Amino acid sequence: MNEAVLLPALIFLAALLYSSVGHAGASGYLAAMALFGVAPAEMRPAALVLNIVVATIGTVRFARAGCVRWRLVALFAAASVPCSLLGGRLTLPTDVYRPVVGGILLLSSVRLVLDYPKFDGEPRPVPVPAALLCGAGIGLLSGLTGTGGGIFLSPILLFMRWADTRQTAGVAVAFILANSVSGLVGLLSKGATLPSELPGWLVAVTAGGLIGSEFGSKRLGNRTLRRLLALVLVIAGLKMILS
Repeated sequence: MNEAVLLPALIFLAALLYSSVGHAGASGYLAAMALFGVAPAEMRPAALVLNIVVATIGTVRFARAGCVRWRLVALFAAASVPCSLLGGRLTLPTDVYRPVVGGILLLSSVRLVLDYPKFDGEPRPVPVPAALLCGAGIGLLSGLTGTGGGIFLSPILLFMRWADTRQTAGVAVAFILANSVSGLVGLLSKGATLPSELPGWLVAVTAGGLIGSEFGSKRLGNRTLRRLLALVLVIAGLKMILS
């Protein structure tokens, strides 16, 4: 199969798997684009556009299921949105951008292989200063790299016991949506360009996002597929770092 088939297929798989756990898949899209040599200048805005589509689907689904704690989303987004906008307006040198994104892809591969510890007890109150500080850091990194920040927020929420397992998925996907929109606005204000293949990728992520958010990872029985995608992330991450 050629790039016209393989790249959308990888993007579809990333959207399906990430949406099933309350993420939007930006690291998966970046990995797929890196493997096929998409220019870094086009990778960031494209990943954010795809993220927005999947995060919108996920936010609607998790909100209907009562899993989105909007106050918690607002608390983290208050600092992350402006910082994501700032990050989107900044451009890292290619020799810096590649290893940073490569590191995020490697971290994402670990996320796919190792599940976060489940927490279904009573969540602890979230200190406002801690939420603002975390949100600011995640938002800036999101805008700089073209990701939504869910990979960083989810473990923080669970490890600090600020949200239970289902709430974490709902809060993360709404947080990703806010960051992705803000980061894309920042990029477009700097004259960012989008790849010509984007319409086909949008079809792939829409299908993947709808299926993944509807059925969830357990019902799909996709442990093997998650490991395969983790391998793709590792290969793409190493390629970004070593190129």
